[in-house]
Amino acid sequence: MFKIWAKTIKSHKITQSYIYHSADKFDSEEFLQYLTEICHDMDIPTPVILKSHIRNYNLFNIAKFRKEDFVESVPFDLLQLENAGD
Repeated sequence: MFKIWAKTIKSHKITQSYIYHSADKFDSEEFLQYLTEICHDMDIPTPVILKSHIRNYNLFNIAKFRKEDFVESVPFDLLQLENAGD
């Protein structure tokens, strides 16, 4: 089981927060699936995901998606995913 804390940030303030829960063990191969489900639940567009996002999450337990990582316009500056533990 694992949890991911997703939050949108605008002007250094959290504008939306969501905790994603999964009964399965974390698998970095499924990171896109986790991100897609998180964005769907938060009702925001899914950003473009790069290997560096997955690497940063695996190494530092955090992935940051900036406005430039989204194809669509978004009303926030940053989408941040953090490992929220077990």
